Amino acid sequence: MSDRFEGLKKIPEVPAARLLAGTNLKLDTKLESPASAGVSVVLAELASHEAAIDMIKLIAASLPPREAVWWGCLAMRDVLGPDVKPTPCLKAAEAWVFKPSEETQAAAHRASEAANPTDDSSIVATMAVFGQGTLGPGDLKEHPAPDGAVAAMAAGVNLMALEALGGDLHDAVDYLIDRALDIARGGNGMIERKAGAEA
Repeated sequence: MSDRFEGLKKIPEVPAARLLAGTNLKLDTKLESPASAGVSVVLAELASHEAAIDMIKLIAASLPPREAVWWGCLAMRDVLGPDVKPTPCLKAAEAWVFKPSEETQAAAHRASEAANPTDDSSIVATMAVFGQGTLGPGDLKEHPAPDGAVAAMAAGVNLMALEALGGDLHDAVDYLIDRALDIARGGNGMIERKAGAEA
C-alpha cells in the first residue's frame, strides 16, 4: 500500500464500510477489499482504480466533524476564488472549527439563516451547525443533526471546488484529496498545489 494513505491519525481505526454506513454516501466502485478493511486500505484500492470521486466520498465519511468542516471551508475558499472576501457564513464556519462551542454554533446558525439563497457558502455554516451534533442552538439542540449530513456536505462542497480550481482535472482532484489527507494526519490542509496544475 502506498504511504500516501498512512498516518491518518484523525480517522477512526474502524472498517471503512462502517463509516460509510453512517452516511448517505455510497461508493460506485466495486471493492475487492474485505468488509473489515480500514480507510487507508480502501483509499489505496480506490486510487488504483482512479476512482477519485469515491475517494472524496470515503474521506468525507471518515473525517471527524470538525476536520470535515475545515476541509469544506478550504474548498469553499476555492469556490469563492482568491479575490473574494470570506463571506459571513464562511467566517462563522471557520470560527466554529477554531473553537467548537454552543456560541460559535449559534453564530454559524445565524449566518446560515441570514444568507442569501444563492450564497453557496451557507453550506459550510450549516456544516458547522450540524458538526456540533445537533440541529442548532436553543430548542434545536434537543434534536440530533441528520446522520451523515456533515459528510455529504463535505463531499459536495469539494466536488463544487473541482470546477472552481480549473486546470487539469486529475491534478485538481489529487489536490483536494491530498489536502484532506494532510488534515487527517493532523495538519491544517493548507498545502501547495503542484506546479503547473493550475489553469
